[in-house]
Amino acid sequence: MASATMQALNYLGPYKVRVENVVKPKLEHPDDIVVKVTTAAICGSDLHMYEGRTAAEPGITFGHENMGIVEEMGEGVTLLKKGDRVVMPFNVADGRCRNCEEGLTAFCTGVNPGFAGGAYGYVAMGPYRGGQAQYIRVPYADFNALKLPPGTEHEADFVLLAGWHGVEISGFKSGESIAVFGAGPVGLMAAYSAILRGASFVYVVDRVPERLAAAKKIGCIPIDFTKSDAVDQIIEHNGEMVDRSVDAVGYQAVDPNGSSEKPNIVLENMIRVTRACGGMGIPGLYVPSDPGAPDAATANGMISLSFGKLFEKGLSLGTGQCNVKAYNRYLRDMIIAGKAKPSFVISHEIDLTDAEVAYDKFDKREDGYTKVIIHPNGGFRTGIYDSGL
Repeated sequence: MASATMQALNYLGPYKVRVENVVKPKLEHPDDIVVKVTTAAICGSDLHMYEGRTAAEPGITFGHENMGIVEEMGEGVTLLKKGDRVVMPFNVADGRCRNCEEGLTAFCTGVNPGFAGGAYGYVAMGPYRGGQAQYIRVPYADFNALKLPPGTEHEADFVLLAGWHGVEISGFKSGESIAVFGAGPVGLMAAYSAILRGASFVYVVDRVPERLAAAKKIGCIPIDFTKSDAVDQIIEHNGEMVDRSVDAVGYQAVDPNGSSEKPNIVLENMIRVTRACGGMGIPGLYVPSDPGAPDAATANGMISLSFGKLFEKGLSLGTGQCNVKAYNRYLRDMIIAGKAKPSFVISHEIDLTDAEVAYDKFDKREDGYTKVIIHPNGGFRTGIYDSGL
């Protein structure tokens, strides 16, 4: 008889997570599948919840970057079969609402009442448990699960099929220059996407040496904002302002000394560094409620911005979560064809039992932790990435 429980990584409170036994997910609708998770990633967005900087309640299972093998399926599922290898967008979408019909699956209005958008294992994004667990339920599976080639090849690449968005919403065109603020996984993926799409120069701004080294390795120009003003460095190298910019930092941005938070500093630098009539893409997370904000306004999601300067320069601005389904099929095929290998951002791969320590080190940026993938059921380690804790 199959076990009715499984192991999952649950949030207990600020800076506290623990692997616990929880009820294994079941089919709740004919369109559901249950996936045995082979790989899940720890995202920088998970750290906002981990640090207690959101309204997340204890008991939530983290994990919105998930892939695995179809173990159970509802009778309404027609495009998949048991044993298929699949990857899921972090968006949960029904494929039926107006926004989904227009490809805006991050803003589905049918999966999370009163809110445009759903996701696995994330605060305010619906009742969908995350995939840092042995199993995950996937609703509207024919729409949400992308079929992959069988086997284990490209496992660490396929789990990262969400990195295109920041460059896309900036309005980027081939041949343009772009500045990416933040060299965490999202920033590195944005920079890599810009390179794949033919950027002339890609500047990546951060202060963590390992992250800047990773950016340089893929052909970007690293900018250490602790050395001198980041915008001045970029303009000096580029000879002028850049065409596009991307915020891959979000509301926990810090001042040049790294000593205090300054939630608007990246947005202000983007306005300064982007040429007139250029574009700004903002996938970096901003939340409507931040219990740890430095002031009352930011605690309620109100961040000051030089809107007059933005208006004066005629800058376009795109923001919001990634519409993963708009890109993931094409990115999958680029990986299969050998044109893209996003797994270069991964620094560590671990078992689920090591996740508590990994969260602590990732949050502190210790020991070169830049991106961590978890194998909740074991057996999928590549051996390429440092698993030492």
